[in-house]
Amino acid sequence: MTKQSIKIYFFGDSICEGQRFPTHRGWVNQISQRLENDYPDKNTVVSKFAINGRTTRQALETMPYHIQSSPSDVLFIQFGMNDCNYWKSDRGGPRVSAASFKANILEMIGRARCFGIKDVFVNTNHPTGLKQVLPFTRLTYQQSNEEYNHLIREATMESGATLVDIEKYFFEDMSNAENTPEDYVLPDLLHLNEKGHDLYAQIVYPVLEKIIS
Repeated sequence: MTKQSIKIYFFGDSICEGQRFPTHRGWVNQISQRLENDYPDKNTVVSKFAINGRTTRQALETMPYHIQSSPSDVLFIQFGMNDCNYWKSDRGGPRVSAASFKANILEMIGRARCFGIKDVFVNTNHPTGLKQVLPFTRLTYQQSNEEYNHLIREATMESGATLVDIEKYFFEDMSNAENTPEDYVLPDLLHLNEKGHDLYAQIVYPVLEKIIS
């Protein structure tokens, strides 16, 4: 008997990729390995296209090739931590404006649906330890990150896609374990360490289980 095939695609930036962390221990790879172990009767094909530093504007340009050319059954979208950043060279403007970011998330969801992807999930991003004020602003990086997480929630609600509120789960875990954001990230205070990757996997895996089981 041919196994049922379920194609799962993760589309994102360095948080999805696992920058500065062993590839095989990243949260997406953990999920792939666990699905294979827990559901040997299902042919779960987990793929990932994630690039460090990528914004939603840049990612939209790649959707025709990476998403539309070979649609998956399930799509996870993970962006925002580059969009919300403020570079000194932009003199007070974010890399992607709030309005454009929300529109880009909505377009990603819309494009996915046009190509028959039934289950579209959008992740918020984890809290960081970056508290330094950004160039030409009165915002810290973490404050900007929280604002863009709010935009993700709005876009997901408006589109009817499914929200995976990573930020909420991290704050809950911090409260229960008396941790701080620094406990989940590398010394750069942004990218996930082992504890952070493990928590992402713990959050996302049950979401996939509901579909697969």
